[in-house]
Amino acid sequence: MTKTSTTEDKTKESRRLGAGPAAFAAVHSDSEPGPDCPLCPRLKDYRDANRQQHPHWFNAPVPAFGPADARLLIVGLAPGLQGANRTGRPFTGDYAGDLLYGTLIEFGFARGPYEARPDDGLTLLDCRIGNAVRCVPPLNKPLPAEINTCRTFLNATLDEMKNLRAIVMLGRVSHDSTVKALRLRATQAPFAHGAEAQAGPLRLFDSYHCSRYNTNTGRLTPQMFRDVFARVRDYLA
Repeated sequence: MTKTSTTEDKTKESRRLGAGPAAFAAVHSDSEPGPDCPLCPRLKDYRDANRQQHPHWFNAPVPAFGPADARLLIVGLAPGLQGANRTGRPFTGDYAGDLLYGTLIEFGFARGPYEARPDDGLTLLDCRIGNAVRCVPPLNKPLPAEINTCRTFLNATLDEMKNLRAIVMLGRVSHDSTVKALRLRATQAPFAHGAEAQAGPLRLFDSYHCSRYNTNTGRLTPQMFRDVFARVRDYLA
């Protein structure tokens, strides 16, 4: 019996995940940084280090997921190291995705199975998901300069979504960056879980981030999260 080598295993895993910068090269656009984006040196260095340590992972800026003509945009913080940075799809491969995608399926914003990998067959319906920062940051904490720099791509994402009517912002960083992208003053849309605000034709919805830490500590319960998306569904009905 022939034993598969470690290199072959990693190649098969890379193909299964659709991972690696080469797989992402065709995605580059005004709304998405290229696989070797140099704009944030600290994030680039971290990305390069992860490529060395985990060459079969995605390890590139993670593009938005879902149709550009959707009416709903969900904005998260940044890719998780072993979640989206590994798989190449937002909120895929960690606990936050379990709660988010389960909720989206429940309220009709997604269909199909969610199996924590980008080839699981899950499809978003009238919904798109992106992040305020496209690259995984050390300790999941992007610096203010990195958030500001990556807002270029958030701005472009907003511009290309011609049917956009609602935005769900997951956590304070997502909220603040989205509010700045929309050129609102902070006092026009203060952050609080469950808060809503109007930005021209857009309705803004706030939620605590659906991270394991927030749910484990009880700061965010699944019902609190569902309540936000119930209001979004009513608004878009």
